[in-house]
Amino acid sequence: MAVNKIKSMTGYGSAKGSCEGFDITIELKSVNNRYLDTSVRLPRSFLFAEEAIKACVQKHISRGKVDVFVSVANTGDDSVVVSVNEPLAKGYAAAIKKIAELCDLPDELSALSIARMSDVLSVEKKEADKELLAAGITAICENALDEFDAMRLREGAKLSADVEERLVTIENYVSSVEERSPETVAEYREKLWKKMSEVLSSTTVDEQRILTEAAIFADKVAVDEETVRLRSHIAQMRGMLASGSPIGRKMDFLIQEFNRESNTIGSKCNNSDIAKIVIELKSEIEKIREQIQNIE
Repeated sequence: MAVNKIKSMTGYGSAKGSCEGFDITIELKSVNNRYLDTSVRLPRSFLFAEEAIKACVQKHISRGKVDVFVSVANTGDDSVVVSVNEPLAKGYAAAIKKIAELCDLPDELSALSIARMSDVLSVEKKEADKELLAAGITAICENALDEFDAMRLREGAKLSADVEERLVTIENYVSSVEERSPETVAEYREKLWKKMSEVLSSTTVDEQRILTEAAIFADKVAVDEETVRLRSHIAQMRGMLASGSPIGRKMDFLIQEFNRESNTIGSKCNNSDIAKIVIELKSEIEKIREQIQNIE
């Protein structure tokens, strides 16, 4: 049995990891949108990773408004580098020895005393490897996207089940219209016969004329083409549901065709029972339209 892969456009995912002495947390959330719109928020010093994150998101998501939040904390491990200014240290050492000789003083030179001299030692933050950091952030982003996709698949399965259930209901309404449509013509023929019999009570009713009028009426109110197309649309939508995401745009277009056929049936029908069915039919179509706005 095929696995349903319909995805919702709304979802949430998060992941944590460490890279190059930094603890990194990534959170993603998305809402409906016609196209893919990715917004990445991260510390200014990590802006170099923005495009890599967007590319990572694009591999998983085809449309939706996606917000990615990246927080970074320094672990403190090997985050600073202490450097020795060797020429300056040697210069200080030589100068101190020279002073000791010149002034006949004890030579109390030590490494600590040299280190205390101005500018002998310098402390700098360790330069992070941006390529390694970008790769690490992307890997964490992939983990967050896996959780994000799992949630979207669960929501997508619910959406798919709901749409399928409504398609069955629409199918039943189409059957009801098909059953009721011929009865409308028969009722019209009977009413026409009765009316003409009353008007022409003193003469013979022209049966051929009644049949002709009934045929013209039947042609005006015939909805066979519309119901056949509706059944075709239902089959198409089921095929889309089976194919998996991304199908949201195609379904949005197809549901417009559902509406067009139901409106035509409504305008043709000359029967209160069919009118009621069409109202229910359009209500179900509208509910499907609302649901597919959430499908990727």
